[in-house]
Amino acid sequence: MKISCQFPTSLDTPKHIALAEQLGYHRAWLFDSPQQSPDVWMMLALAAERTERIGLGPGVLVPGLRHPMVNASGAAALSALAPGRVAVAFGTGFTGARAMGAKSTTWADLAEYVRVFRALLRGETTDWKGARLRMLHPAGAAPARPIEVPVLISAIGPKGIAVARELADGLFSINEETKHAKEFDWAALALHGTVLAEGEALDSPRVRDAVGPGNALAYHVAYEFGGDVTALPGGRQWLDVISQVPERERHLAVHDHHLVALNTADRAAWAAGSWAAIPTTTVTGSAAQVADRLAAYGEQGITEILYQPMGPDIPHELEAFITAARTGTVS
Repeated sequence: MKISCQFPTSLDTPKHIALAEQLGYHRAWLFDSPQQSPDVWMMLALAAERTERIGLGPGVLVPGLRHPMVNASGAAALSALAPGRVAVAFGTGFTGARAMGAKSTTWADLAEYVRVFRALLRGETTDWKGARLRMLHPAGAAPARPIEVPVLISAIGPKGIAVARELADGLFSINEETKHAKEFDWAALALHGTVLAEGEALDSPRVRDAVGPGNALAYHVAYEFGGDVTALPGGRQWLDVISQVPERERHLAVHDHHLVALNTADRAAWAAGSWAAIPTTTVTGSAAQVADRLAAYGEQGITEILYQPMGPDIPHELEAFITAARTGTVS
């Protein structure tokens, strides 16, 4: 099982990816969340210039954000800068869409988008929304077609899994979603967590910064998908804060600082005990406990772990996690 990393794209991301390469991470994936991040392709290009070995890719691209030619061109350019190191992942859109008040892409539309994206990289003439398309990039503007870029699809339910089986080179999952992993040769699992020092409490300021946003993801997901947020520790306090925001702007409050830091509602939940959920919502524990969790994912069919470090000391989180991983049986 490979150990990769994942980042909510920031201006510091290229240097964090360079460090991840030095530490031995297999691949670096970047969020495509334009409401809170610089352009994902721009930061990947800067990372390509600073690295030699580590794999690079957006994870995940949201079809509603760009014309497929734009993403095909971005993937082609990155392939020129980092030959043989590029992969891309697509998803229907959570924060990348909902934080802007948009609906997720339908699975039918995502499937067509991926077909067109792959056809463009093969150098084919294809159709998109009634128009004929082909990459016209001359020499010096992109590699010669066909351009080989593996594609993963982020999916959980039956419709998404069916699309992944048909069109993807692998499956991209998040937090404990492993039941379909063994159906794919490449099964990536994104997760959050931190390695605890001996005696370190879950409600400590460091743990709050390093894993609190990952824990808060459960609250954001439950709210957006109609779950019972109040069933989570501190969920009532979280919902009380969100409910005070006018409904037309509520999505802005839910997704503020998503997977970066605690927003106002997340802080209210934390004060009310949301930290108690950390052992189930994240991979947090001693180095040995983290290694055991990762080994269990491998037994469930996961072939690549995507660890997202958080908090003010990203270098420490990257080093602590991969050190813990190496104490187990993962590589």
